[in-house]
Amino acid sequence: MRLYQQLVLFMLAATVLPLAAVGFLLLSRAEAELVARIDAEQRTQAAAAADAVGSTLMEVVDALARSAELIDWQAATEAETVGGLRLLYGQSQAVSAVLKLDARGQPVGAPVFRPRDTEGHPGFRETALERMVGSVPVQQLRGGGKGQAALGGAYVHAESGRAAVAVAVKLAEGEDAPFALAEVVFGPLEAALRRRPPGALGRVDLVDEERRVLASSEPERRMMTLAPEVAAHLLAPTAPEPDVVRSFRLEGPPRRVSVARVSRGLRFDVVVEVDEAAALAPVRAMRRTVLFSIGGALFVLLGVGALFTRRLNRRLEDVVQGAEAFGRGELDKRVKVEGQDELSELATTFNRMGAELEAARARMLQWNDELRLRVDEATSDLKSAQAQLLEAQKLAAVGQLGAGVAHEINNPLAGILGNVQLLMLDRGSADPDLDTLRKIEQSAKRCKEITQNLLRFSQQRERPDMRPVDLNAVVRDALSLTEHQILSDGVTLETKLAPGLGRVRADPGHLSQVVLALLSNARTAMMKSPTRRLTMRTLERDGRIVLEVEDTGRGISADIRPRIFEPFFTTKDVWSNVGLGLSVSWRVVTEAGGTLSVRSEVGQGACFTVELPRA
Repeated sequence: MRLYQQLVLFMLAATVLPLAAVGFLLLSRAEAELVARIDAEQRTQAAAAADAVGSTLMEVVDALARSAELIDWQAATEAETVGGLRLLYGQSQAVSAVLKLDARGQPVGAPVFRPRDTEGHPGFRETALERMVGSVPVQQLRGGGKGQAALGGAYVHAESGRAAVAVAVKLAEGEDAPFALAEVVFGPLEAALRRRPPGALGRVDLVDEERRVLASSEPERRMMTLAPEVAAHLLAPTAPEPDVVRSFRLEGPPRRVSVARVSRGLRFDVVVEVDEAAALAPVRAMRRTVLFSIGGALFVLLGVGALFTRRLNRRLEDVVQGAEAFGRGELDKRVKVEGQDELSELATTFNRMGAELEAARARMLQWNDELRLRVDEATSDLKSAQAQLLEAQKLAAVGQLGAGVAHEINNPLAGILGNVQLLMLDRGSADPDLDTLRKIEQSAKRCKEITQNLLRFSQQRERPDMRPVDLNAVVRDALSLTEHQILSDGVTLETKLAPGLGRVRADPGHLSQVVLALLSNARTAMMKSPTRRLTMRTLERDGRIVLEVEDTGRGISADIRPRIFEPFFTTKDVWSNVGLGLSVSWRVVTEAGGTLSVRSEVGQGACFTVELPRA
């Protein structure tokens, strides 16, 4: 990638992209906050409009009920009844017609209409009366008192396209009392929908259960039906929480809608709908401005970067030629230094590098000679390790040879033992040769026991045969092989085997190898000690069975103590000891689930401790 391209990427990464990211992030946050504020304002506006519509309707209903309580309708004459009806519809501009009904819900007398509602509509009175009477179930008021009111469902006059709702007011006490039926139109209620905060966007509609627009802040929308996608989100008429205001977003075109239920038991909804494009226009205009600004800044940076890299490339050409000379091995090549800027420092550094490369080449030749010597030393160490491995193989071969010899000796020993026992049967208790024959029998039995132990110890298995083992018996069998040699070296042997220890779970042959290795190490460590005492003890500690082998040898120094269990590590001078005994012992004890540890001080001897779990 060329320097100019890298510079462009750097400018993008260091300036343009961070600015763009920060700018668009801030704009996104501003847009999100604006959307949240629009939603909050919509919900507040919807709730306020719903409350205003409900309050206005209930004020009309309460005014009709209070006025009806002031008149004795049962004693009134026809003229007084007409005057009372005129009094009722005069309570509010929203009341367009008043009619008296008997207890069965049938009209009584002539209704009172506003003149403007009947002009130009022949037959309007009859159809209006039918809708008024049929919209309110007056039966539910028969058990109520005078002045009790009931609000019916909304209906629409097909002739005038006017939406209205009927209100029934009971005029007397008792089930046979008459009713006054008033029609309340929604046109005058639109003033409550137009009372909006300054700068509020969108429109406000009042809709009924059939999703018809009964009143709107835009009068031309009266009696229109809401779009299906808006109607689908409205609250159900039997919603458990009618006071909840819901907000949602719709596509095609994008718009935000808030819906509030008119309270006080009225089954109407107030829908506030805002065009999202109009609401978010300032933020989106700002986003376009930021985008154009970033594009212009990038264009300027590209031009300035092109001029800078062109000048820079001319001065870097000398450095490139010098590097190519170094690549050909011409380390005496130097670059001309001009000026005192960063490129001059680069040229100076380049020349210094050439001098250091020449010196490094000389040092590398010297290191090559030293490396050859180290390789020779490593080869020598490898040969020494190989020799130790051969010695270990020799020991294995000697073990196999010993097993074969023991097997061959075992058969003649059995014959000797049998013949001696036959001779003893022919001798009486007073025979002078009987003691000699007994000594021969004891020696033959001991030889046979030693050869059997040697055969058992020399057996090799790929996998350990874990089974319950008597640790004391294993120790005694191992001592039968090495006790004579230990005693012949002038070592005092002390054996303290605790009775009734129970059994451990281990491979008996492998565990015997561990005991023999510990005895051999202890005997070798005491070869030059003035005091030679070897102590073997078994005991129980914390629910585990323990074997301790303690000697009075030269001890183990602290610096080599962590390495004594490593394979082929040894501090002994005898050629046969290749450093495998403790390594193999540690592996055997670990496989059995136990631990092998040592405590020792230089000149104070050593104590090896084997801890094994119970079987």
